[in-house]
Amino acid sequence: MKNSILTFVILALFSAAVNAQSSDAATLRKMLDEFLAGAGRNDAEVHDRFWADDLIYTRGTGQRVGKADIMTSVRSAPAAKPGDPVTVYTSEDVRIQQYGNSAVVAFRLVGTTTSAGKTTVVRFFNTGVFVKRKGEWRVVAWQATRIPDTAEAAR
Repeated sequence: MKNSILTFVILALFSAAVNAQSSDAATLRKMLDEFLAGAGRNDAEVHDRFWADDLIYTRGTGQRVGKADIMTSVRSAPAAKPGDPVTVYTSEDVRIQQYGNSAVVAFRLVGTTTSAGKTTVVRFFNTGVFVKRKGEWRVVAWQATRIPDTAEAAR
């Protein structure tokens, strides 16, 4: 009888942990989607909610920046005018691996820009490390690597 109760308790705890992680995966995916939509409109509030204050971000150009650098750039950008190029960011092949209060989110970023009737697409591999602090997920590390347009360009 003791073994049955112990087994039940262990299974219940395991089930609760699995459900919490799948719930966190849904939360992280929603955060990513909201961030990408906000990044396309240069939304400072979205950036502020997404990045941790101690962020380390390595851009696809090889430049390393922090949250303060990103926020300064976002806030100093001129307001969009009618006719300006519009970029929409989406994600493909999203993978989320959670490790307790940490998670790795890896995906292919697709940036589609429309300007003067012409559309261009760029792709990056992005990997973010999220940490849950005080009940909130924030990105503490981010790596972006541009995916070359053609196999020849990759050489």
